Amino acid sequence: MTAHDELARIELRQWRQFVAVAEELHFGRAAARLHITQPPLTQAIAGLERVLGARLFDRNRRRVQLTPAGAALLPEARELLARAQGLAALAQRAALGDAGRVRLAFVSTAGFELLPRWVPAWRAAAPGVHLELIEATGDVQQELLARGDIDAGLMLLARGVPPPGLAHALVAAEPLLLALPAGHMLARAAAPALRRVLAEPIVLFPRRIAPSLHDAIAALYHAHARAPQVAQEAIQMQTIVNLVSAGLGLAWVPRSVQQFQRPGVVYRRPGGARELPACETRLVWRADRVSPALERFLGFVRSAPA
Repeated sequence: MTAHDELARIELRQWRQFVAVAEELHFGRAAARLHITQPPLTQAIAGLERVLGARLFDRNRRRVQLTPAGAALLPEARELLARAQGLAALAQRAALGDAGRVRLAFVSTAGFELLPRWVPAWRAAAPGVHLELIEATGDVQQELLARGDIDAGLMLLARGVPPPGLAHALVAAEPLLLALPAGHMLARAAAPALRRVLAEPIVLFPRRIAPSLHDAIAALYHAHARAPQVAQEAIQMQTIVNLVSAGLGLAWVPRSVQQFQRPGVVYRRPGGARELPACETRLVWRADRVSPALERFLGFVRSAPA
């Protein structure tokens, strides 16, 4: 065994014995404090000195004193013992969901209303549990969940189409609105006619990032014997709205996106349709990987006001 291996195997018991002798400066009193006899304590300190390769105490028949090496070690040993004592409390808190972390992925639309409302409330409810936020599209979230790299995600889905293979909870539901360039002729109407809207080019997200919502939008066009004219694809809703402002086309966006006030863009709900696509934001997670911290977060979400 190397010297490094021996150092690594020093036990907390030995550091506790060292601190007792250093504070009492008397082997007999230190032994009584530790509820052991003096000979084993003397042997333990000698063994510790041998492993460290340094004398920790100067001792004779009349007194015991710390050496410079012992004096340097004492505060570090005290801190080590204090931290070790805190580990048990930390483990108990983590088991109750009062400590740890929750890694939460989210689609960009959750940043408009949900997260600004949730994050301060969660920090007040569970100050010992760190909420780590990771922005990611739905397809990336599924990969992260499969690898165990996140604990939960906020996904955007079509109304009534939950994600397959994942536990989930509905946290928000909202209609889709049209984002239009402010100077577009259809923006003049409070409720532009749907048949005219469907004839316009659109900016749309790729199907892979939210298949059910993409299909719901396509189904609206197909129901009116049309196909979407996709002028440009973009992933983030903010980017989609920015492209609308540049005049590339119209866009179907969740109502909460109205919070993103981009100059040159207005929002409208088309008229002349019985039913328009709607979307849901769902919290998703793996039912086989629920930590106490995540369990607490799920309870928080279920009780959060809509």
